[in-house]
Amino acid sequence: MAATLTINGTAHLVDLPDDVPLLWVLRDDVGLTGTKFGCGVAACGACTVHIDGEAVRSCQVALGDVWGDVTTIEGIGTPEALSLLQAAWVDHQVAQCGYCQSGQIMQAAALLAQTPLPTDQQIDDAMAGNLCRCGTYPRIRAAIHAAASKMQEA
Repeated sequence: MAATLTINGTAHLVDLPDDVPLLWVLRDDVGLTGTKFGCGVAACGACTVHIDGEAVRSCQVALGDVWGDVTTIEGIGTPEALSLLQAAWVDHQVAQCGYCQSGQIMQAAALLAQTPLPTDQQIDDAMAGNLCRCGTYPRIRAAIHAAASKMQEA
């Protein structure tokens, strides 16, 4: 069934069955490979994207269930113009292997949209469903705090 999805501000005509996971639409049909496949059961957070600003696991949202505009990691900054959150990630050297980082950043962006100056506990609670096998959690928290501060200054 054909559907038009707005992804990162651009309309995309997608002609796939309604039960295809959004993750595969993004990666295989649209060609946005920044969103990663981690576990396929919404347990790791590697596939986190936003639908109407809400952080969701794209491996578990069927194409037919997408309820609004989709934002992926490619939609929040570019290599030439990083978002404040992405710049904080670089400044705090968060990434080691980097595989989980697009999902981590998307979850953090949703947190900061809801809670502009989060506490450590709010960060830990919001990020709890995003796993990092490299264990960079202290740097993730520090980067979120730094980005929150910069956003307040801007």
